[in-house]
Amino acid sequence: MSVQFGRWNLDGKPLDPDYLENVKSVIAQYGPDGGASYTKADIGILYHSFHTTKESRRETQPHVSESGAIITWDGRLDNRAELIRRLADVPTIDSTDVSIVAAAYQQWGRDCFADFVGDWALSIWDPQIHALILAKDTIGTRHLYYSIADDQVTWCTLLDPFIVFANKAFALCEEYIAGWFSSFPAAHLTPYVGIHSVPPSSSVVIQNGKQTVTQYWDFDPGKRIRYKADAEYEEHFRVAFQEAVRRRLRSDSPILAELSGGMDSSSIVCMADAMIARGIAETSRLDTVSYYDDSEPSWNERPYFTKVEEKRGRPGAHVDFARREAFRFEFDRHQFMATPGSGGHATEASRRLMACMTAQGNRVLLSGVGGDEATGGVPTPTPELEDLLVSGQFRTLARQLKLWALNKRKPWFHLFLESARGFLPPALVAVPKYEQTASWLNPGFARRNRAALRGYPASLSLFGPMPSFQENLSTLEMLRRQLACSALLTEPLAEKRYPFLDRSFLEFIYALPREQLVRPGQRRSLMRRALVGIVPDELLNRKRKAFVSRAPMAFISTEWAGLVELSGHMTSSGLGIVDQKVFSETLKKALRGQEIPVATIMRTLGVELWLRQLSKQGIISRVTPTKDDISPDETANVLGNRYGKQFS
Repeated sequence: MSVQFGRWNLDGKPLDPDYLENVKSVIAQYGPDGGASYTKADIGILYHSFHTTKESRRETQPHVSESGAIITWDGRLDNRAELIRRLADVPTIDSTDVSIVAAAYQQWGRDCFADFVGDWALSIWDPQIHALILAKDTIGTRHLYYSIADDQVTWCTLLDPFIVFANKAFALCEEYIAGWFSSFPAAHLTPYVGIHSVPPSSSVVIQNGKQTVTQYWDFDPGKRIRYKADAEYEEHFRVAFQEAVRRRLRSDSPILAELSGGMDSSSIVCMADAMIARGIAETSRLDTVSYYDDSEPSWNERPYFTKVEEKRGRPGAHVDFARREAFRFEFDRHQFMATPGSGGHATEASRRLMACMTAQGNRVLLSGVGGDEATGGVPTPTPELEDLLVSGQFRTLARQLKLWALNKRKPWFHLFLESARGFLPPALVAVPKYEQTASWLNPGFARRNRAALRGYPASLSLFGPMPSFQENLSTLEMLRRQLACSALLTEPLAEKRYPFLDRSFLEFIYALPREQLVRPGQRRSLMRRALVGIVPDELLNRKRKAFVSRAPMAFISTEWAGLVELSGHMTSSGLGIVDQKVFSETLKKALRGQEIPVATIMRTLGVELWLRQLSKQGIISRVTPTKDDISPDETANVLGNRYGKQFS
C-alpha cells in the first residue's frame, strides 16, 4: 500500500522544508518504489509508492487534475471499466486508477465517492474551493488519519509522522484503549486525542478551519434477492464470489494467499486457481503459505491444507507456528509503536514469511478475514427467527423453532427468548460471559467506557430494516474496527486484500434469505452447496472444531518471573486503567490452573508494554475520556449508525 502525507498551514505561513524532509525519511520505507511531492506556499503533499498493478507503475502522484485539484490515491479501483464508460471516454482503458478518479471528481464532485468500488484511501486538495477532502472505501481496508491543531491540518496514511515530529506529549484516548480489551476500538478513533481516523464509507471536508464528516454510501436494506430454487442461489453465489476473488487477483506480480485449511482460505485459493487456469485473472501465479502447530492438539490443519495443495498440484510454503518466540517484555527504546498492535520484534513466522515473499516476488497477500462472518460460519438461528417474528410469519416461526430446537437440543422456548432479547435495550439484557468486563480494570475506567468494553452493543428495531440485516451491519462494523487496528505490513512489505469483504459480494449476501446461508445442521449451507467441485469435499464436509490454544497458559507458566515484575509496576495502573493488585491475583489463578480470560490477559499485557514504550519516549501525558472535536450534528448521520444507535 502506498503512503500519502500532507500538511496545510491555515494561517497562510509557508511550510518548514526541514519538516517535510523529516517526514519523507519516515514514510519512504513504506513506499520503496519512489516518491514525489507537491509544495506551494502554505501546503505540502508527499507520496511514496508501492506498486502492485501495471497501471500503478505509470502513475504520477501527487496527481494534478485539469481543474487544478491535487489528488493522492492509494488503492485499487475494481470497477474501472464501468467508470470509463460512464465518463464518456475521458479516460481510456489504459488509464491509471488515479486519472479515472480525477476525471470522476471533476465531473461529479464529491458524489463520485459512492461509485468507487475497491480498496482505497483518497485525499484531494481543491484550490478552487480552498478545501481538503479525505475519503475512504466502504469497508475501511486502508488507513487515513488527520488532525487540526495549531492552525495546521495534517493528514497521512500512517500515524507515525503525527507523533514522532510533534515535539510534545499527547493525551491518550481512553475509549480507544478500552476498545482493545473487547472487540477493538471504534473505527474513527486513534489512541491520541486530537488525531482522528476517516471513518469507512465516509468523507471528511476541511474548509474554513471546520470539518464536516459525511457518509457517502451504505448498504440498501430494501434490496432483496429471491429465487424459486436452491440451484439459482448457488449459481449466483459462485458468480459473486468469483468476481470478488478476480478483483483481488489484479497484480503484475505473483500473489501469495494464506491457506489455513479452513473453508475461507481454501475457497479463495481454489476459486483463484480455476480463474488462472481459464486465463481470466491478471496475476501470473498464485502461491500459498500455511501455518501449522502440531503441538496444539486442537489445531491439526496440515491434513486439510495438504488436500488443497494436492488439488492444485504443488505445495506451498509451510511455517511451523510451534517455533514462535517467547513474549518480550522490553522493546528497543528508540522504536515507535503507534498502537498496541504495531511494532515489536520480528517473529520467526514473520521472518519466514518475508523470506518466502521476497524469493517469490509476492507483493499482495490474500486473506480469508470476513468469510466466517459473512457466509454463516456461526450456526445460529437467531437472525432467521428474529426476521420471522418481526414479519409476523408465526406458522413458519413455529416450524423453524421446532427444527432448530431438535438440532440444538434446546427447548424451543429458550430459542424464542434468545431471539426476543435482541429487541431489548442493552441495559436490560444480561451481559454474556464473553462480554463481561475484566475484573482487573479500574471501576471508573470501566464505567466511563462501558459501551466500548462490550463491543458497542445495540438493540434491534422492530420497525427498521429486517433484524438479519441489522445483525449483518453490526457484524460488519466489528470487522471494520478490526481492520482499523491492523498495522501495515512492513516485514514483509505487502498489500493485504480481503475477497470476502468485497462490497458487491456483501451486497449479495445481505440481500439473501437467512435460511439460505444457515440451516439446521448445515453451517454455511449456501457456500458448501455452491462450491461443490471447486473445493475438495474434505474441506466442504469438515466439521467445525473449537480451537483452544495451550500456548498462552504455557507462556504464563514459563514467563512467571517476568509477569510478576511487570504486574508489580504497571504503567496502565498509574494511568487509571488497570488495578494492578487484582491483575496480579488473576495471574496467580492461572498459575494454579484456574480458569481465567486468557485473551483479555494477553491484550492487557500488550497494552501495558505499549504504554511503557510511549511513556519512556515521553509521548504520553495522560489518559483522558474521549471528547470528539467534531460536532454531534455533523457526525450524527455517519458515526451514529456505526456504533449502536442506528436502529435503537
